Amino acid sequence: MANPSSSSGKGVFEKILIANRGEIALRILRACRELGIKTVAVHSEADSDAKYVRLADESVCIGPAPSAQSYLNVPAIISAAEVTDAEAIHPGYGFLSENADFAERVEKSGFVFIGPRPETIRLMGDKVSAKAAMQKAGVPIVPGVDGALPDEPAEIIRIARSVGYPVIIKAAGGGGGRGMRVVHTEAALLNAVNTTRTEAKAAFNNSTVYLEKFLENPRHIEVQVLADEHKGAVHLGTRDCSMQRRHQKVVEEAPAPGLTPRELARIGERCAEACRKINYRGAGTFEFLYEKGEFFFIEMNTRVQVEHPVTEMITGIDIVQTQIRVAAGEKLPFRQKDVVFHGHAIECRINAEHPYKFTPSPGRITSWHAPGGPGIRVDSHAFANYLVPPHYDSLVGKVIAYGDTRDQAIARMRIALSEMVVEGIQTNLPLHQDIMVDSAFIRGGTSIHYLEHKLSLASKGE
Repeated sequence: MANPSSSSGKGVFEKILIANRGEIALRILRACRELGIKTVAVHSEADSDAKYVRLADESVCIGPAPSAQSYLNVPAIISAAEVTDAEAIHPGYGFLSENADFAERVEKSGFVFIGPRPETIRLMGDKVSAKAAMQKAGVPIVPGVDGALPDEPAEIIRIARSVGYPVIIKAAGGGGGRGMRVVHTEAALLNAVNTTRTEAKAAFNNSTVYLEKFLENPRHIEVQVLADEHKGAVHLGTRDCSMQRRHQKVVEEAPAPGLTPRELARIGERCAEACRKINYRGAGTFEFLYEKGEFFFIEMNTRVQVEHPVTEMITGIDIVQTQIRVAAGEKLPFRQKDVVFHGHAIECRINAEHPYKFTPSPGRITSWHAPGGPGIRVDSHAFANYLVPPHYDSLVGKVIAYGDTRDQAIARMRIALSEMVVEGIQTNLPLHQDIMVDSAFIRGGTSIHYLEHKLSLASKGE
């Protein structure tokens, strides 16, 4: 297996500031420590006792609990980098990780942004320009309108008719499942477009919307890529993230079940080639809807993903360390032929929430026991007596199970979930236990609507 972390990290960077919190902050910190790089943890007042804050070489409080005054406070983050003499800033995921203005501010302030260049983030952050760039690079896209929807109602109706109902209206600046609306009839079209524009302006300060064919029962399949600034680019295979609720992923796995090596090679190489064409740098993920043997590009995430561990498990490649290396100007330490896939990995996101109502459950964890055993990895910043704050995302950890086969990975995940103890707050552990014995999940290849439908039936007592 390719393994970029096997050589010494001395000389990459001396010190990195981690502009994030929670499990991803701890993940980045561990990657830095293995490379011999000193770390600076920035934190809000609510996170002052966090594990990663205590483990970092230095820490700086950047504001009160609300993220707008702390983790989204760009001047405070830049100042923290200045006073600690950090050389680079790793944004993790969420918060400012895909904010091109932040990346630009970091670089103009004399620091290295561990991620793509600001212009690349802008290109791929606007879904209209992203689709155009991918179409030009030969990546298949969902049938729909080329560019933003016009203002003329008659033209909008003509476009929708040409694509064919149902269609989906999407905000160009949207993400995370927000800013989209499915339309089944012409009568509902114009109102849906206007509502989505209004919502998009309020949420993303960008009222641009576009229209695509709505695929009825697609799977959500993504391709992980790594690229350097020397035109080196590789793909690390596929992940299936179809088990989701309200467009939020719940379970992820790698590789995507049921795809042939030929399908993987075809879509993977197109993604790597697209990286070369747009001069991509760092880790990234191409997200696709997959239906009836066809891939359709929907967006690119220009950052490390929550679900990156499943890819690390089947390739032996440390994605976070590779991010750091290519940000320092190094070439990728492997080529496509060096990337070897072995086994299967599944990740369950453990959230502090009611397992079926999904209401947040912040509070103090009175008892915490992480599972272990062959093939089990737990990425979490939580511990016994840890206070889960109410201000942020509800993710408290990720359980990853690896096996030589998918069946073995599922079996190991069942055991891990049965061993895990989290008391004092509610978590979605029971939901994950249900999914791991669900016959459709065990077969593999469920659509993105499957879990929502399953939960709906359960709520009705069917």
